[in-house]
Amino acid sequence: MSNGSNAPKAGIVVVGSLNADLTIYTDRLPNPGETVHGNGFAVNPGGKSANQAVSASKLGGQVSLIGAVGDDSNGRMLLDSTANAGVDVSRVRRSDAATGVAVISVDAGGENSIIISAGANGTLKAPEPSDVEADAFRDAAVVCLCLEVGIDTVVAAAQAGHDAGATVLLNLSPYAEVPEVLAGLSDVLLVNAHEAALFLGSGADIPDAAAEAEAWEPVRDQFADRGLQRVLVTLGAQGSVVLDSLARGTEDQITRISPTRVDAVDTTGAGDAFTGAVAARLAAGESLAEAAAFASVAAALAATKKGTQAAYASREEVEAARTS
Repeated sequence: MSNGSNAPKAGIVVVGSLNADLTIYTDRLPNPGETVHGNGFAVNPGGKSANQAVSASKLGGQVSLIGAVGDDSNGRMLLDSTANAGVDVSRVRRSDAATGVAVISVDAGGENSIIISAGANGTLKAPEPSDVEADAFRDAAVVCLCLEVGIDTVVAAAQAGHDAGATVLLNLSPYAEVPEVLAGLSDVLLVNAHEAALFLGSGADIPDAAAEAEAWEPVRDQFADRGLQRVLVTLGAQGSVVLDSLARGTEDQITRISPTRVDAVDTTGAGDAFTGAVAARLAAGESLAEAAAFASVAAALAATKKGTQAAYASREEVEAARTS
């Protein structure tokens, strides 16, 4: 449904992956060649894009998801989970391939290791024939992308979002080389410190979490030189840094976002909760720094429960945590 020619766009379109998460909980992650005992197992809905869509929807966004699942029980689980969270799944295609799978190990401290198998995600097509149709982006304020599907599909979605006048938010995960055209179409890049170092190359010096804002100036400039004017670098439990070369005042171009302290149970999907929250608040008209501060709380709350989508907080829960 159109918002009307004079109404601001508020929709969020997420393009990418839906996975069944096969999660084993263990006291510690195994070393190479080692077997350890687990103390719990769960099958949960996941996939970076599905997670981001659910997070954004629970936080008040008007979200639609473009992706592919298999005609199997995992696919049905994923469609039910995303739809029940208020996400429009009418553009999630049923594929002959099995639904994508992520095998996840989570230790007693909440840290995880993940291996993904693309399955139906690998059938998502663009440019021709394409699952990415221009009319899907008509009312989009934000287009949210990651790299769990083919790069041609990601570029096509970025182009469609750009053509629609949306803010294109690229989460550079799992890490891959980014074509120059995709960098040019991305309005906001979201990376962790490791991904930032890989993207900028061997000469990049990513400051540690204790560094002052001034230490991030060379990093801001290196991203800007690559055509990325607005970058959000997450630092795990140490918060995040917003690098915004388009901010009017120099003092506003680098913003440290303080971490939200919680007792982490499972960090799986916390980054996706963060990305979805950023998308939701950008679509609501907030600045990148404001969106990052909100997202910091949403991601922290997600880490206090096991699983991914079921662990994501509502907007009311995030606002309550911010004022407590």
